[in-house]
Order: sequence, then C-alpha cells, then structure tokens
Amino acid sequence: MKKIGVLISGRGSNLGALIEAQAGAPYKIILVISNHEDASGLLRAQAAGIATLVIPHKGKSRETFDAELDAALKNAGVEIVCLAGFMRILSDGFVRGWEGRLVNIHPSLLPAYKGTQVHERVIAAGETTSGASVHFVVPELDAGPVIAQASVPVHPTDTPETLSARVLEVEHKLYPAALRLLADGKVKLEKGLSVFS
Repeated sequence: MKKIGVLISGRGSNLGALIEAQAGAPYKIILVISNHEDASGLLRAQAAGIATLVIPHKGKSRETFDAELDAALKNAGVEIVCLAGFMRILSDGFVRGWEGRLVNIHPSLLPAYKGTQVHERVIAAGETTSGASVHFVVPELDAGPVIAQASVPVHPTDTPETLSARVLEVEHKLYPAALRLLADGKVKLEKGLSVFS
C-alpha cells in the first residue's frame, strides 16, 4: 500500500476522484497540501478524514517554498506525490528529488499543447480530438513520459468551458487508473521513459 501526498491549489476535483477510487486500491492518500488556505479541495480532504496542510508561497523564493513542501511530504511518510491542479512550477531540485514518484495530470494529449490555456488553443487550431494525460514530472514543463492517456472528441460548437468539462470527466477516471499502475509497481520511470511491466 503506497502512501500518497496530493498537492492542490483549488477545488480539488481530481483529488476527489482519487479519494473515491482508493477503496480497494493499492494506494492511500495520507496528506493533502495546498498553497492557498481557501482552496476548497482542503475541505474535500478533511471530509474524507485526510490530513491537510497549507504552505503559503507568497513572499518566499521558489527554493524556500519547495524545501518546506519537501520536508512536509517526507515527515508524513509520503511515497508518491500527485499534482492535482497545483498551480506552481516546481524547482528542478524538488522534481529530481521525487523523480519517478511525482506525477501530474494535464488536459491535453501530450506532447501536444503543453502549458496553459489548453482548451482555447485546441479549439483555435481546429482540432477534432483532445483529451488528458497522466505523466511523470520532469524539470521541463509538461515534458515527462506519459503513463496513461484518454481522448475526447472536440465538437465544432465547443467553447473552452464545454471542452474542459468533457476532458475533466475522463481525467477523473484516468488519474486513479494511472496511480493504481504506479502504486502497484506496474509502471516506472527508467532512463527518461515510462517502462511498463
């Protein structure tokens, strides 16, 4: 049973999906950390009996903030870290320290559409398919090897909001499935690649 720490900045909808899927899963969420004290995802975690912590980032260097984050995760005994709507770019040092045990979910079919404003860019480009990816986190933004992907159609009438809602639905199934693979030892990061067994 792998001990999971989840980092959030907002409502924690993917956190909710991970919590709901953990019954009978090879993982248990033991800590949820936010950089915003008003993140509603904290209430979601508390309602599920999960320990929460707020580590504000304002007025701190990236390295200082990441060191506090790292210490909190290690002190709790966290083995795998999941980013779930965590709106901070992590320092290279932090990422390397958790290499192979740090994962993120991104609302596109990576390597396409890294970064932000994804749905706006997908629609502007006239794409007919989009989706979500769970990937290992590496120092380069949204460039880590993919663990799992799911696609959705892009309709001609889509707005960023309608496409976002459709992608979010598959995210809520995809993230728990990918975390299950990692916690079960069925996927690992090796020489910059996702290796499945």
